[in-house]
Amino acid sequence: MQNQQKGVIAALGAYCMWGLFPLYWQGLAAVDSQEILASRVIWSFLLTLLFVVVIRKGNELLKDVKALWQRKSDFWKLTVAAYLVTLNWYLYIWAVNHHHIIETSLGYYLNPIISILLGIIFLKERLSKAQIVAVGIAILGVAMMIVNYGTVPWIALGLAFSFGIYGLLKKSIHLDATRGLVIETAFVLPIALIYYIYLAVEGKMAFGMVDLKTTMLLIGAGAVTSIPLILFAIGAQNIPLYLVGFIQYVSPTIALLLGVFVFHESFGKIEFLSFGLIWIAIIIFSVTTILDVRKHHHN
Repeated sequence: MQNQQKGVIAALGAYCMWGLFPLYWQGLAAVDSQEILASRVIWSFLLTLLFVVVIRKGNELLKDVKALWQRKSDFWKLTVAAYLVTLNWYLYIWAVNHHHIIETSLGYYLNPIISILLGIIFLKERLSKAQIVAVGIAILGVAMMIVNYGTVPWIALGLAFSFGIYGLLKKSIHLDATRGLVIETAFVLPIALIYYIYLAVEGKMAFGMVDLKTTMLLIGAGAVTSIPLILFAIGAQNIPLYLVGFIQYVSPTIALLLGVFVFHESFGKIEFLSFGLIWIAIIIFSVTTILDVRKHHHN
């Protein structure tokens, strides 16, 4: 029970931070999306590695790397996970800086449904009848959003599938959250460094060339990336994937509110109705989950 509480708090923290991301990336709207992505990878790696060294877990990190190399299945799973989350980052940054915040919100509304389906298919997780009804209502709400767009929302689908599969892969790899993130970002680091060298040679680099604020925001991209990912890893390891799935609704709700009230993207009756259906689903799911936990606790 204690682990589950820790997992819920960690997951909530991660998704609140992710929901507020549009505010951060808007500060870098003038910087090319690929450079922001490369900065996220490089600074996430450096800051997380520094943290591991400061808390004197460097030896454990080396042991993790050796153990991972011996478990080839986990090694390749983490490699795939690293590139999936990098793709997710890129899609999100590009979408926010090209005025598609509400579509990113749709992507993260889809994401929990994908997580639930993956949990049922691959991890044999089960839902109660009330929870199945909740999933159905959530799917209806998201379907209304998709129909309202009139086209295939590729940003939303890309975000949903990349992060859903990432969560599934992370669930099956037993690594310390912080050290796991160091290894994860190390897989993508060479490409990020090569890209930065290219930018420097071509004279297209914003880092250190525009102003102090831009440089600091690019460095800070490492911290705002690392902290929620570590929290997410803690959450995913301590609570069932379907519960992670529904906590994920916190992030798109915050993003949706920012898109409507801060960035003034269009939000009509259909969007409002869809939003309402999804919240009904969350209430049903939350109530039944709490009742189930209490029932098992008393037994």
